[in-house]
Amino acid sequence: MQQTARIREASRRGDYGRVIELVRRDRRMTQLQLGQALGMSQSAVSRLEKRGPGTYRTDALAAAAAHLDIAPELVGLSGGRPRSRARDDDDMHRRVLLGGAVAAAAAPVLAAVPAPADAHSDQVAALRLSTAGYRRLDGSLPSQDLEEAVQAHLGLIQATARGATGEHRARLAAAGSEAAGLAGWLAWDRGNTGSARARYGAAVGAARSAGDRLLTAYQVGSLAQFEAHTGNGVEALNLVRRARRAVGEPCPPVADAWLLSVEALGHAAAGDRCAADRALTASRTVAEALDGQAPPWPWVFGFTPQKVAAHRVTCGAWLGLPGWVLGEDVEALATGHAKQRALLLLDIAAGHLSAGRIEGAFSLATRAVEVGVRYRSGRIVERARAVRRSLALSCPPPVVRDFDERLHGVYL
Repeated sequence: MQQTARIREASRRGDYGRVIELVRRDRRMTQLQLGQALGMSQSAVSRLEKRGPGTYRTDALAAAAAHLDIAPELVGLSGGRPRSRARDDDDMHRRVLLGGAVAAAAAPVLAAVPAPADAHSDQVAALRLSTAGYRRLDGSLPSQDLEEAVQAHLGLIQATARGATGEHRARLAAAGSEAAGLAGWLAWDRGNTGSARARYGAAVGAARSAGDRLLTAYQVGSLAQFEAHTGNGVEALNLVRRARRAVGEPCPPVADAWLLSVEALGHAAAGDRCAADRALTASRTVAEALDGQAPPWPWVFGFTPQKVAAHRVTCGAWLGLPGWVLGEDVEALATGHAKQRALLLLDIAAGHLSAGRIEGAFSLATRAVEVGVRYRSGRIVERARAVRRSLALSCPPPVVRDFDERLHGVYL
């Protein structure tokens, strides 16, 4: 194929920005859309694509390759430029499409972990690669299909750490914290809040054992976000304060923007509209100043104003403020994977209900339930049931009755 030949030639020249541009155009994606997905501005994406042969930031290449499903060697992420191979265009095209699974697994580690210098480092890097791969698969597989594998992976890390000492043990504890945090996320998606809380707690404990302040703050903040979503606003706010104490000063801007947004969720869960608004405004200010800056590990993905806007939608849904929910281009905010988009759709549906728009609310909620059933997500289905409970009508319209029938008998 002509397009594949151009991609291969750009890769041979070391013009990895051109590789990203060609594949982005092939995916019919704008620079703005790619930037939003990567936490970069449109101008930053443009500079990346026009850099030409030369030196590139590994984290930017890895993130773009993961999102666009580009084989890592095509952007120089497999030990330098790819070697020329006598393969036909169809085979190269398949490598661009299918190599994304490897790129997706490698991208977070490549962005944050230096090349292994010894066998111990190589061991930790391999374990982190597996965690990253499982995290990426969460976007396309039901959580219950991943949960057993992730638990076995976590057990392997724990078994490896038993005989480790010193710095190696600390690095394994950090890897175990990442895996435990993922296990908590999967349990949460399944609707098993008790297990989720326990696994997030284990992630916090492992991060502290590793002696990593940023990782500890990240895991405590993740637990705070979980508590806010389960309605425990006061506990969420306490955890945000603990996360800030853990990260210390100066606080990395990405961490600051994210923790402010989590704080807003805590205030919203506690019913404090003014405090939530102040935290969201502060979060947006910090996020706008980032302008595509690469986040420090473990914040693998950037934090953008669009993500702050999505948090405002969620806060508005919880507080019954349709102006917060419907004042944004809400469909454009749903940039995550299918399960994340479904949860945002349910927040938007709650906003429509608060504004008295029953038809629009349950049209969106039905779409979300279809995703929840497809991915067997207990969290999505229970959120849909909560939206339904918020409407009390003795004689609901047909769209609501259809929604009730869709939900009836759904047990995950």
